[in-house]
Amino acid sequence: MIAKIKQFLNSMIPPDSPEFDKSLAIVCLLCEVCVADHESDSKEEAAVINTLQKLLNIDVDNASTLLQEGMKEVSTSNSVFDFTSQLGELDSDARIDLIKAMWEVAYADEHLDEMEEALIRKVASLLYVNHSDFIKTKLAVTETD
Repeated sequence: MIAKIKQFLNSMIPPDSPEFDKSLAIVCLLCEVCVADHESDSKEEAAVINTLQKLLNIDVDNASTLLQEGMKEVSTSNSVFDFTSQLGELDSDARIDLIKAMWEVAYADEHLDEMEEALIRKVASLLYVNHSDFIKTKLAVTETD
């Protein structure tokens, strides 16, 4: 599953030019989790950077640049629909992997805020991830802690 989302991201975003496209929409959704509780936690930002490094096989500087781009886009967006609407081409496994990555960011600070959970629930619904997969991804993240 991770391989499919990695392949999709690699095909969409060259490491040296983070332009707004489908892959930046994914970055923005991860950034949305960071700011969902109205606080941008350094542990959550580090989790986004780590996730981007693994998924895109890029260095920390490029991942940090993507994080900054994502945070900038999030600050000016009206809704997560701005980002989820860009992801119609993701297959089911990639959508589930994205939800799991969002859970990982939410739990990075060892506290799940109700706004973070509500955001992930909303994104899962907009991406047509069924409720059982929503719960399975949450449990997969919390059981590894």
